Amino acid sequence: MPKLKFGFYWAASCGGCEVAVLDINEKILDVAALADIVLWPVAVDAKYQDIEAMPDKSIDVVFFNGAVRNSEQHHLARLLRRKAKVLVAFGSCAHLGGIPSLANLYSKSELLETVYAGTVSTINPEGTQPTPKTETPVGALEIPEFFEAVYRLDQVVPVDYYLPGCPPTPAAILGAVTAIAQGTLPPPGSVIAPAKTVCDACERTKGNKKVKEFHRPHLFRPDPEKCLLEQGIVCCGPATRAGCDNRCLDANMPCRGCMGPTADVVDQGAKLAAAIATLVDSKDEVEIKRLVDEVMDPAGTFYRFGMAAGLFRGAVLPERKEAKQA
Repeated sequence: MPKLKFGFYWAASCGGCEVAVLDINEKILDVAALADIVLWPVAVDAKYQDIEAMPDKSIDVVFFNGAVRNSEQHHLARLLRRKAKVLVAFGSCAHLGGIPSLANLYSKSELLETVYAGTVSTINPEGTQPTPKTETPVGALEIPEFFEAVYRLDQVVPVDYYLPGCPPTPAAILGAVTAIAQGTLPPPGSVIAPAKTVCDACERTKGNKKVKEFHRPHLFRPDPEKCLLEQGIVCCGPATRAGCDNRCLDANMPCRGCMGPTADVVDQGAKLAAAIATLVDSKDEVEIKRLVDEVMDPAGTFYRFGMAAGLFRGAVLPERKEAKQA
């Protein structure tokens, strides 16, 4: 039986998903026995023409991590969609937009103005900003076009499966690879993770669900046995899919929401905001306002990984023609 062919690509992300592949440790040898890795730019040099020369549908599975922020990533997403039989949105950024999609709270012009003129450490008297093409004495220089918004992968191309997490756990990666090898993948379009929530999988004791104040994790040491929400720590467990092995909770830190919403949650951020609101133990408007103000950075907390996937999508609309261009 011929070996499978796998491809990996890294778009707008931190690179943690690439490291997660190596975190399976010696099991990487099992993957190597199962499949040849024909594309992995972080580890092996590859050029556009190398990928373009591959026959369409010649790669069995492409694991695409990262959101789509610029024209190069857009081009590779469409190119790899053609070359792959199966395309997996690998990790939170490809799945939901991830932390990069928090940039959708601002317009492209606002971002460029901040980075190239507005920071204290920036010295740019001529107000120079990057442009896709610049003429120089030795010829034209080209860089990828910076898009108006950050897109999750399925806003650009059809996606077959989603492997969530920031990054996906080694167990989840091995589980997905095993399912591919054995032909036991769920129906196309599935999220390869449990259907229950982090709260369902959490073994902390739960009792009083009312709080009088909220705490920031670095300023408060919670009881490691009790529900973090009930101790006034904003935890994203009520609206977040399980499958992360509760790594944050085991470190006595709240769930960050990186696995994305469960299937019955339309908007993860709205669900989380509603869950937090039910904890407020007060009917006094002044006290309620004080409690709400204690929840720092609501957008960055409730939509940390899913700004490009929720009903509220920031200052820019992700469904723009640039994401659909051929």
